Amino acid sequence: MAFAPAGPEASFFDALERHRAALLAAEKRGAGESPAGAARARPASRFEDSVGLQLIPQCTTRKIKSDSPKSVKKFALILKILSMIYKLVQSNTYATKRDIFYTNSQLFGNQASVDNIIDDISCMLKVPRRSLHVLSTSKGLIAGNLRYVEEDGTRVQCTCSATATAVPSNIQGIRNAKFLLIVEKDATFQRLLDDNFCSRMSPCIMVTGKGIPDLNTRLLVKKLWDTFHIPVFTLVDADPHGIEILCVYKYGSMSMSFEAHSLTVPTIRWLGLLPSDIQRLNIPKDSLIPLTKHDQRKLDSILKRPYITYQPLWRKELEMMADSKMKAEIQALTFLSADYLSRVYLPNKLRFGGWI
Repeated sequence: MAFAPAGPEASFFDALERHRAALLAAEKRGAGESPAGAARARPASRFEDSVGLQLIPQCTTRKIKSDSPKSVKKFALILKILSMIYKLVQSNTYATKRDIFYTNSQLFGNQASVDNIIDDISCMLKVPRRSLHVLSTSKGLIAGNLRYVEEDGTRVQCTCSATATAVPSNIQGIRNAKFLLIVEKDATFQRLLDDNFCSRMSPCIMVTGKGIPDLNTRLLVKKLWDTFHIPVFTLVDADPHGIEILCVYKYGSMSMSFEAHSLTVPTIRWLGLLPSDIQRLNIPKDSLIPLTKHDQRKLDSILKRPYITYQPLWRKELEMMADSKMKAEIQALTFLSADYLSRVYLPNKLRFGGWI
């Protein structure tokens, strides 16, 4: 079944096609943007540009013993969950972390204890959580030119209409993709749908993790890149929290560094909102928000991360934000016009290569 929406003329995507060709050439060479750096955290991680933040092989470990009063309960819970995982794998069925918790909520006490044990098991066995047949409940949404087959065989066709589809928890096959736009916030995502952005920029795909992305959203973005090697861009607020979300998609997080190979997409580019865009577009100060002390600490933390050393354009933008002591939400663009984001800002960025 063909997709009906007709996007812009072919020449509109020239910059995107050149960018994609450069990504493919770099992928073929196996080239990264940097040598390996180092970052201290728990769990201990290191930075490698082609992968992101990944677990150091000689990281600090802790022992849990069956004959130790301090850890006997934790040991028992690990065995309990391991037995459940074994049954799931043997029967080729899947369960969510919430499903596992409710099999014996009195025993587990709280959801966090189940989540932590599953992460520990995944790290200990050096396998992605999906290989344990344990899934997360999806919170993300996807829309645009995309068809895929879910694990149970259900065929799903996303549309370019004002309706989005929940990000699937397990995908067996994907069809139809051109380029991908990751949107930080659900409100911005819904506004772009209402403005028919997908139809006017067709063929394109939009995804939102509704803030910090869940595992399923990150897995989907990674699968789209691995399958199609299409340009992937992020649209986040020009604030430390938005940049943190961009970093999670691109380089991963310390807590999930043992799954970096299956979650990170280091080829992701920052499309907007850039601090330099705020100055370039003369967004008035009334539309900006002062950085809080928490924002300043977060910004300082990001500037010290190893991957920022190899992103001079990012560093310049972050330093511009630090100097101005101001941040801006994507909605600040409405000062220019209600639909400036979807009709002017994003199309121009995509057409003329306005990403870093």
